[in-house]
Amino acid sequence: MTYAGPAATHAGPAGDPAGPGAYVLGVDSGGSGLRVALGRVEEPGPLATTVCAEPVRTGPGGIDAGHLLDQLLPAARELLDRASAATPTGPGRDAARALGTPAGGASAGAVAAVAIGAAGMATLGDRLRAELPGALADALGVRRVALAADAVTAYAGAVGQRPGAVVAGGTGMIALGTDLKEWHRADGWGHLLGDSGGGAWIGRAGLDAAMRAHDGRRGGSAALLDRLRAVFGPAEELPGLLYPRSDRPAVLASFAPEVAACAGADPVAAGIMRQAAGHVAEAAAAVCPAPAGPDGDPDEGDGVGEVALTGGLFRMGEPLLAPLREELARLLPGARVTVASGDPLTGALRIAHALAAGDLRLPRHPTMLFVPLEQETGQRADSVVRDEPRSE
Repeated sequence: MTYAGPAATHAGPAGDPAGPGAYVLGVDSGGSGLRVALGRVEEPGPLATTVCAEPVRTGPGGIDAGHLLDQLLPAARELLDRASAATPTGPGRDAARALGTPAGGASAGAVAAVAIGAAGMATLGDRLRAELPGALADALGVRRVALAADAVTAYAGAVGQRPGAVVAGGTGMIALGTDLKEWHRADGWGHLLGDSGGGAWIGRAGLDAAMRAHDGRRGGSAALLDRLRAVFGPAEELPGLLYPRSDRPAVLASFAPEVAACAGADPVAAGIMRQAAGHVAEAAAAVCPAPAGPDGDPDEGDGVGEVALTGGLFRMGEPLLAPLREELARLLPGARVTVASGDPLTGALRIAHALAAGDLRLPRHPTMLFVPLEQETGQRADSVVRDEPRSE
């Protein structure tokens, strides 16, 4: 799926870049809770981070903006207080304040920009887009706000603002790529419709092989049946344990490491890991942009750019990574495959830094990467969504 953005200038929102000493906030909201990082505009990394362990609620109206703010604002104030207490007084801080701030920029000690990445932002984020910009302006005095899908913050954390592709793998699996003009997405459709090659997919395939061995059907694995019994108990009781659970994808994914551990000696487990690697590589190939030629159009050569792997899925190690490298070399010859150095929280903070500097180059999109101040000023047009495949 292609999310087409304008091929126009990458200018930042109205107003001058933030002045020295101003802060930026990056936020990552996911199934394990809310994480917040505070940084300074002139420094690339975080000054401090904090975690709110309670996941933000989702209801009939989508992600609950009030619940997110109830956690974010106290966390932000705590981080700002800690940073203020740690900032030395004297000539250094006084000099930063004396430098002042260009008109429209944030002053020293103020929050210049906030970037929030959230799981479900694209499909369940209407209330966040409607309520957060005004609430953050009132509470923190910040108008430079970016609201992003967690796949976008994963991309920014893994690749930065360069063209390329990222595969984010955990319980699920999604691939996202960009040539800095439009977004290309593959999978991420949930465990019933997709997420092929992700943790839940691997775990379900392993449990299927175990149940086949229990029944005496073809394709079964005695080794995986032994692991099922060790983890869950008698095989015939597994349906009663699994089906009533509301977190079935996570339960399925919890068995994926068992499949990986058996892959060295069990051909069925090894075959599952090879299939998973094939699905992941196909998703990466679907979204990885062709490098631009001298005229700015896609190069017709065989070279491709960077593919970054991020998420807990790839911590299963060689049982998945070895066949994945083979599949990527086959489908994307010449691609530079990397393990991401930054996670979605790193990506959110990078987006906030770029927004504060007026240098956010990632494509805008009304649900994938929404910058409300630009909508108010008319500085960038809304993107459109095209459902045809990316051209090869």
